[in-house]
Order: sequence, then C-alpha cells, then structure tokens
Amino acid sequence: MIRVESIWLACGVSDLRAGMDTLLARVVRGFEGGAQMNTAYVFANRGATRLKVLVADSAGLWLCTRRLGSRARFAWPDHEGAVEVSAAQWDWLVAGAPWQHVGHSRPIRVV
Repeated sequence: MIRVESIWLACGVSDLRAGMDTLLARVVRGFEGGAQMNTAYVFANRGATRLKVLVADSAGLWLCTRRLGSRARFAWPDHEGAVEVSAAQWDWLVAGAPWQHVGHSRPIRVV
C-alpha cells in the first residue's frame, strides 16, 4: 500500500512521455531537498487530460497514471511552480472537478 503524507502539483505542462527517471530528475531540480519520502508529485500533460503521479517510499518509487474518460480535463494550474494540495482537494482534482476552493481551512501552499 502506498502511504502519502503530502501531495504536490508540478504546475504547468509536463511531457508525460517521460518515464520515472526523467520525472524524478524534475522533482530533484524543482523541489528543495529533492524527492521526499511518502510525498506524491503530480504532473499533467499539455491538454490536462492525463496525470502522472510519482511517489517515493522506503522501498523505491511508484509511478501511476490517471486519465479521465471521454473529453474531460483536469482542473490544472497553468502557472509555473508547485502547489501543495490537501487530500480533499486531491480527491476533487482526480475526479475532474474544480478543487481550488475545497477545504478552505487549510490554505493552498505555493512554491
């Protein structure tokens, strides 16, 4: 089972043809301290129709893909940088729903 303690969106566009090593290199370059244990790093393609999730745990790395059916798109930030989201916001995001105003008690952290 994958245990995730925090979720970070790598905002902007990512080339999802990239594999695990390329995405990990982007995490190392873009996030202070590199890949943190039990942290999910999420990337989206140009059309925001697919996501890739990279998670580091004590045994290695997980790489998962999510694609919505039909012509649906993820509500993906178009600015550069990174955004930390809550578990509730994540649930809305992967369902293809607007997530930015979910869970106002915990502010979105932008890096």
